[in-house]
Amino acid sequence: MLAVDTGVVEEWLSEFKTLPEASISSYATSLKDKTALISSLYKVIQDPQSELLEPVCHQLFEFYRSGEEQLLRFTLQFLPELMWCYLAVSASRDLQSSGCIEALLLGVYNLEIVDKEGHSKVLSFTIPSLSKPSVYHEPSSIGSIALTEGALSQHGLSRVVYSGPHPQREMLTAQNRFEVLTFLLLCYNAALSYMPAVSLQSLCQICSRICVCGYPRQQVRKYKGVNSRIPVSSEFMVQMLTGIYYAFYNGEWDLARKAMDDILYRAQLELYPEPLLVANAIKASLPQGAMKSNKEGTRCIQVEITPTSSRISRNAVTSMSIRGHRWKRHEQPENGNDATELGNFIIPEISVTSVAGERTGNGEKSRALAENDVQHLQGVQETATDPRTDSKGMPEIRRQKSVRKMMEDGINSSGRVQF
Repeated sequence: MLAVDTGVVEEWLSEFKTLPEASISSYATSLKDKTALISSLYKVIQDPQSELLEPVCHQLFEFYRSGEEQLLRFTLQFLPELMWCYLAVSASRDLQSSGCIEALLLGVYNLEIVDKEGHSKVLSFTIPSLSKPSVYHEPSSIGSIALTEGALSQHGLSRVVYSGPHPQREMLTAQNRFEVLTFLLLCYNAALSYMPAVSLQSLCQICSRICVCGYPRQQVRKYKGVNSRIPVSSEFMVQMLTGIYYAFYNGEWDLARKAMDDILYRAQLELYPEPLLVANAIKASLPQGAMKSNKEGTRCIQVEITPTSSRISRNAVTSMSIRGHRWKRHEQPENGNDATELGNFIIPEISVTSVAGERTGNGEKSRALAENDVQHLQGVQETATDPRTDSKGMPEIRRQKSVRKMMEDGINSSGRVQF
């Protein structure tokens, strides 16, 4: 650790002690912009033998219990690195070096499991129904859902899962270690949208290290330092995947992809069904190419928005659709015959009355009128083009003869035209 980093951290430790209470809010807001301080604090946490580690952990705990939201989030951003340092020291069985880190993790845990009045918290989570649209899915894309009696009885009902109350912990043991760490990672994931890029990078890196240390894949990743296996629980891996899924779409595609592959690798070795299900679901939902998102710009996930206006599905089976289908089936042969016989020909209207409305006499005049109409039809047929019979001559001649025969048969013995 350089002397410059040591000086920055020491100044930060002394600055907060002399800070008046009225200036805490503005001081907390300015902390997120001090990149040099954040980088120096990471170096202190990564060095278990550093003399500044204990006062730094004490200061971070003071930030967390101060009640100021910005100070609380400032401590939370170091949580992944703190958990990795604790697990690495525990794997090496040098528990004395992790005493201050363990105290900080326990302090944050004991503060989070109770409310402001000191009562135990009971967290609730609502599981969304697949029959209703959300930002993650559309019911129409899943397929038809059978409207059984059981499905109708469950429609509109929300399933709520409760977590807690959690017991107070005075020390971390092998039995309760991952129960505490899983809850802490849950608190970190609840504030993911406020975490800076360096914290997301730390999360992805420690997830990869935890999952591959002590396994053959550690040689591929070229991780050094810890060579023994670090036990993990299924619930802890699911919480890791939650944070990694957020990192995918917030500028850390490469690190998140590597971390997800390592978690999937470890879940396959451990035969954990929950991490396997979540990791494969995330992998299947990812776009083909890497997300080229600007870390300083807008971050979003493209989803399909359900229209606000009510609509009836085209595939819905109703009495009107069945009746219309029956009519269409009966009318289809007649329409087909008409289209085959007449095609695109225009049949002129034949008037059987004179201009004044008087009926014409029988004889040659009516017959001549019918013959002129037939000739007019033949002229129209010669100018009309049918794409189906454009390259064939015989069907066109046959159609002309049928039309002429129809017109001639329509003239009765009295010289009147009938239809």
